[in-house]
Amino acid sequence: MSAGPAESAVRIVDRFPREIRAVEHCWIPMRDGTRLAARLWLPVDAESSPVPAILEYIPYRKRDLTRARDEPIHAWFAGHGYAAVRVDVRGSGDSEGLLTDEYAEEETRDGVEVIAWIAAQRWCTGAVGMMGKSWGGFSALQVAARRPPALKAIVTVCASDDRYADDAHYMGGCLLNENLTWGVALLNLSALPPDPAIVGEGWRDTWLERIAAAVPFPQPWLRHQRRDDYWRHGSVCENPGRIDCPVLAVGGWADAYTNAVPRLVATVGAHGLVGPWAHLYPHNGVPGPAIGFLQETLRWWNRWLAGTSVPDEPAYRVWMPGTPGRWVSEPAWPSPDATPVRWPFDRGSSSGQSGAERYFQVRSPESVGLGAGEWCSFGVAGDLPGDQHEDDGGSLTFDSAPLAQPLEILGAPVVALELSADRPQGLIAVRLTELRPDGYSTRVTYGLLNLTHRDGHEEPEPLEPGRRYTVRVRLNDVAHSFAPGNRVRVAISSSYWPMVWPSPEPVTLKVFPGASSLELPVRRPRPGDAALRPFEAPESAAPAPYTALRRGTASRRIERDGGEIVYTIDSDGGGLGAGEGRLDDIDLEIGHSLHRTYRIHVGDPASARAEVVQTTHFKRGAWAVRVKSQASLRATRDVFVLRVHLDAYEGETLVRSRAWDVEIPRDGV
Repeated sequence: MSAGPAESAVRIVDRFPREIRAVEHCWIPMRDGTRLAARLWLPVDAESSPVPAILEYIPYRKRDLTRARDEPIHAWFAGHGYAAVRVDVRGSGDSEGLLTDEYAEEETRDGVEVIAWIAAQRWCTGAVGMMGKSWGGFSALQVAARRPPALKAIVTVCASDDRYADDAHYMGGCLLNENLTWGVALLNLSALPPDPAIVGEGWRDTWLERIAAAVPFPQPWLRHQRRDDYWRHGSVCENPGRIDCPVLAVGGWADAYTNAVPRLVATVGAHGLVGPWAHLYPHNGVPGPAIGFLQETLRWWNRWLAGTSVPDEPAYRVWMPGTPGRWVSEPAWPSPDATPVRWPFDRGSSSGQSGAERYFQVRSPESVGLGAGEWCSFGVAGDLPGDQHEDDGGSLTFDSAPLAQPLEILGAPVVALELSADRPQGLIAVRLTELRPDGYSTRVTYGLLNLTHRDGHEEPEPLEPGRRYTVRVRLNDVAHSFAPGNRVRVAISSSYWPMVWPSPEPVTLKVFPGASSLELPVRRPRPGDAALRPFEAPESAAPAPYTALRRGTASRRIERDGGEIVYTIDSDGGGLGAGEGRLDDIDLEIGHSLHRTYRIHVGDPASARAEVVQTTHFKRGAWAVRVKSQASLRATRDVFVLRVHLDAYEGETLVRSRAWDVEIPRDGV
């Protein structure tokens, strides 16, 4: 998914060791005759003194939508002696062909061909690296698993090795509403036209072809509600041994993809780096501190692409939040210094009950989850979780005694529960929070589990009402330091709206505390943490010249009318740019808006409604185009009802409209 505009203070560098030149556009031919569009940044003497190359391979449009954000990265690398190559995947931006799904087999094969093309250019030494964030990070992992000979190393940022369990569609077997939001966004991207300034008069034919082939992306993703071959494709965790080049895996605690970083350290020998950041590059990292990420990646490229001797780094380096926060490191993962500590629930529970046969009931109102923030933060105001007090009030909570000393954890907490349900389907959301004496509750991490997926995501099984089950809920990886005097709280709810689609009907859970527990990955502070090499301050090349025409806005509001809750999120310019503006280099005006509405009646999960509307427009002189994509989702006990609509305008004239109205059976979700 694409990054938002939030940035930290970055030092702008305008003088580099190598003078650079930019190539606005070139074609890369594929074997089937399709041409992919690329932008290049090269040292001016690269043809006489070849350099290694760094590839970014994305659908986010190399030339316009993310130009302002990413052009400074590529220019910075070129100024330090690398060729930087930015390529639109097939069917996106100015590339030919059609974009028909995430990470299609054809796209990955194209990536292998692109690397071979780069390696064969006169300006390249034959050594290629691959780097990207979100989709670009997924692409780097998936192409690396094909082992193209010229690919010597990759940097994957805010991406995942597991498309089912750790992406924008499902979490713990529960359906994320992000599936709808991202599906609308990708439909919008795939239906935008190429730039006439690049492709010429044929732009309109290409545009109409894209619209005619448009895919209502939430539909195919919703048809695969369990882990099957569809999701195994592109999930490099299925066979991590296929990746044999060095991997630098980067994430942020406020991002949605952090679990993949320690997995990659453990499975492919990656070097891992996790900061406090949202879904952003670390030199623009919010929340802070941001770091000199480009300098860090330059060390990586110098070692693996240029053969420069660089001192070894720790296998895993993370930000440990606290007062103050600090950087810590591990020589390997799993950590030799992290010890699982089990805390039984029959001690210190909030209601004082204990005993293996005693139980607590929870039937959460659908308002639980309003304090969750976004599934994936972009560093925008309001998208991080806030005070958990209201969500805790609709949950079953278990609290520790006040801590006598600091408690530091690093890894994935696990909550084991013995429970029963009164319905054949249900979900649980488990939150780990830090509870202050004044009552403020901070979400540390959380996990979800669709109870029909209790034995795995491949073959869901309904619950037998009244039967007791033992389930384990793995929470997201986290680093956290609990302060003395505060309490550790586990909060359990049977709903988590609007992040997660609710169960088909209200569910009452019985939790038996005598057989339930929290397992914390307690980390002992290491003396070597204080001796870590400090990160440099963030820096970058100059941003692309940009004239703001209208300031971006973002708002969130929650309205309660009787038993109905309406949660509305509006973003004008958020996600793909800072409002409406003009890219001066190419005289192109861009605007973008996103509107989301989530409705539900407390006590009636069948009343859940989600709607997403996204609009993007381009304008240059008399040329003006606009694409509007929208979708809504509701469900009965048995089916999901999905409606998707796409409108494309040239000026104010509607050029083409597409609509889909489908019902998809619920498969244990």
